[in-house]
Amino acid sequence: MTTLAQEETKKLALWDKSGGWSGVLTAVGILALTRAGQLIMIAWLGGATEQPRTVWERLLVWDAGWFLRVAVDGYPEGYTYSDTGRLEGNELAFFPVYPILIRFGAAIGVDPSVAALTVAWLASVAAAIALHLLGTSLYSKRAGWALVAICCSAPASVVLSMAYSESIFLALVAGMFVAAHRRVWWAAGLLGLATALSRPTGAAAALGLTVAALLALRDDDQPKWKPLAAAAAALAGVPLYLGWVAYRVGELDAWFKIQTAGWGTSFDYGESTAKFLWTTLRTGDGWIPLSVAFILLAALAAAGVALTQKPWPPLAVYGVVAMILVYGQAGFYHSKPRLLLPVLLTLLPAVVAAARARPRVAVLSITAWALFGLYYGAYLVTVWPYTL
Repeated sequence: MTTLAQEETKKLALWDKSGGWSGVLTAVGILALTRAGQLIMIAWLGGATEQPRTVWERLLVWDAGWFLRVAVDGYPEGYTYSDTGRLEGNELAFFPVYPILIRFGAAIGVDPSVAALTVAWLASVAAAIALHLLGTSLYSKRAGWALVAICCSAPASVVLSMAYSESIFLALVAGMFVAAHRRVWWAAGLLGLATALSRPTGAAAALGLTVAALLALRDDDQPKWKPLAAAAAALAGVPLYLGWVAYRVGELDAWFKIQTAGWGTSFDYGESTAKFLWTTLRTGDGWIPLSVAFILLAALAAAGVALTQKPWPPLAVYGVVAMILVYGQAGFYHSKPRLLLPVLLTLLPAVVAAARARPRVAVLSITAWALFGLYYGAYLVTVWPYTL
């Protein structure tokens, strides 16, 4: 049996390996640099648009409105229809963890918009810490910092500053994998359940945790029920929410119908993605569609390289399944880079390379990446007219 003292030693080993408070504060500092730099870019680009908005307003657009409505008014009783009787998307499409946290902030007297951004920003800090610990646990302290820098300055990382659920999901999924890698199963299970209740791709994270649990069964020094219970908790999350929506509306496939009606989101085995890539690369119609096409292809290539490097199997399974869900579904093509942000598998080749490179080379390379990624995200929320 693994003793409590041994468990504490493992935790301390990760804390020491990550650089302790100094390492964690460095990770948070990297996040702060990316967020501050991007907010400056948003203010700069936004001032040149025909319909100027404050930076604050731009952080509360699109999906933020849906999350706020859930937090303030709750979920609707059933389907929503237009004046012509057409089925529309509604708040039931959005998973509950983020709205619950906003609602809690509002309940203690904080304005809902302030609560929404405060929760997202605090979750971004938690995500930076969890990413650093995950990179350190899997590779090294430098890899942990590189993972924070590369992830938090990716082309769609602007959502980490917005009232979106990506920052919460990223914090939860990274924290879950840290706990699983260190065999702290109670934490892995709770974080896995919360991950699965924050976004639909939590189902992919739950499968990754299940692989970690199955790997742990080969060890004779731990009770078998602990990893299995953690996996079961995570696996239950997405079915629980989809089942609740089905019960509330009265139809088994209600959540899927709402998604399709509101956002054209349905799983078509990649047909829409392939059509988008084929058409865009042939016609070259606009730099945002072209850039999204190249981002999707680059992410596929990076994932392929990552798999040849034999990453930790749970992270690989999560990444592959999450990418299948992103590439396999129809929907707004310009949202796909955002959906790929928490996948992590696509970032591993760059993270490993940065950790092994000379510090100056790593810093210059990541800085160049960050300048592009942060500008790209700022452009999407200021000049680009469509939802992110």
